[in-house]
Amino acid sequence: MKLYLLVITLLLTACSSLPPALKDPPAFDLSYPQAISNLDKFKNMPVRWGGKIVEVENEANFSALQILAYPLDSDAYPRLDGTGYGRFVVKSATLLDPAVYTKEALVTVAGNLEGGVERTIGNAKVTLPGVALQQIHLWQPRQDYYDRFYGGFGYGYGGGFGYPYGGFYGYGPYYPGAFYGYSPYFRGGGYYAPYRNYRRR
Repeated sequence: MKLYLLVITLLLTACSSLPPALKDPPAFDLSYPQAISNLDKFKNMPVRWGGKIVEVENEANFSALQILAYPLDSDAYPRLDGTGYGRFVVKSATLLDPAVYTKEALVTVAGNLEGGVERTIGNAKVTLPGVALQQIHLWQPRQDYYDRFYGGFGYGYGGGFGYPYGGFYGYGPYYPGAFYGYSPYFRGGGYYAPYRNYRRR
């Protein structure tokens, strides 16, 4: 139970530490698919997007990140449990150190859509949404607390909702995998459903 409370506390602390521009979506929450459908129409609109860094660019007077966009969850954390939308470029007037903003790192950014920017991916030239950076948050990889629940049948110390001997629902980091099976940790026996890792890390 102490570990469960620690995870909850850390997640709430991380969420509360975000600046408002990242914690709360704009009044018109422009999505990546909407923007890519008509970049000129939505130019100068505020956006709050996030995803995985795939390229770091540093020039004499600006830095830019190419980011593979993913939808955000309620904490503004990029959800990697689906297919990425596509790339966008976020441009910063200050240095984004490639030793900090490394490839594969997860970020959430807020800024204004500048229209399309040209980039070469492989041998193809493509037009990507460009974002003028206002705020950026670099995330540490995490295991969501709601991915770590399992159900069980039987009886045990604590009963109902508990750790780790709950009779029906409990918090348990002990059972990696995604199948149902018998758990000796339930006093009196019972079946459990180990947590599933819906988020790739």
